[in-house]
Amino acid sequence: MTNPSAPQHGRLDPGPAGTASERRRLTSLAYRLLGSLADAEDAVQETYARWYALSAERRAAVVSPGAWLTRVAGRVCLDLLGSARARRERYVGEWLPEPLPDRAELVGGRVGGTAGDAADPADRVTMDESVHMAFLVVLESTTPAERVAFVLHDVFRYPFPEVAEIVGRSPAACRQLASSARRRVRTARRPAAAAHHAALVREFGRAWAAKDIGAMVGLLDPDVTSTPDSGGVVPAVLTPIVGREEVARAFTQVREQQPGIDLLERTVNGQTGLVAQVAGVTVTVLAFEVTDGGITHIWAMRNPEKLHAWTAA
Repeated sequence: MTNPSAPQHGRLDPGPAGTASERRRLTSLAYRLLGSLADAEDAVQETYARWYALSAERRAAVVSPGAWLTRVAGRVCLDLLGSARARRERYVGEWLPEPLPDRAELVGGRVGGTAGDAADPADRVTMDESVHMAFLVVLESTTPAERVAFVLHDVFRYPFPEVAEIVGRSPAACRQLASSARRRVRTARRPAAAAHHAALVREFGRAWAAKDIGAMVGLLDPDVTSTPDSGGVVPAVLTPIVGREEVARAFTQVREQQPGIDLLERTVNGQTGLVAQVAGVTVTVLAFEVTDGGITHIWAMRNPEKLHAWTAA
């Protein structure tokens, strides 16, 4: 696991540069913990609200503001994860993490936006394999405490004594929590090389555009699963589709029902994915899991509430 942002325990630069740097690290942490840009931004805002609620004297007395902010952000996220589980039980259909565009493809904070647009939280998330959709989906199967302990230790390299202060358990207990989450992550299928991943996704996009069922079937693993997330807001099947023929037919049907779809190749959570637009409006973001045997999973994010970062101004 790479380290997107090592622990920072120095003095917090009170100027804009220092605030932006710290906010990026906190947003990166919160997104990995919550799987939602909107929730991550809320968590970071709450963290800063608590910081500035301190008196000037108390802030000056904090030896390591960066560590203080991380502890608070971790606790805020832990609380949000507990309530998020209850919300997701009421969610219509499958719940998927919010898709993340690549900063290099953002203009003014939005895909296709203008330089005058407000910066989006997505522009503050450091990219690495710990934001890949397959990784985040696996983390959804862990408990809130496991997720916080694992992400803080394995991804952000915080020592267990510091993790324990955030989770509210002993360092030994946090070590066990992280170990449990690590076992789940290791059971995930080994991803293909980036070039192979990109090639298969690109070929799938071409076959889908041509409504070539045979070509799509040839790119899909026999046990491929396509998981949609519409939140019940837009038309979509509510349960995963399994099997390459079934998945290929389902995508062909979508193409027939919406002949005006434009497909764009974009980076989705650090990997090559596809974006479907109708009249310039993003309606679906597709993330893929690819192994040497072909495309094994397609995640189709269609809930408009999760596509704000992909919507051009």
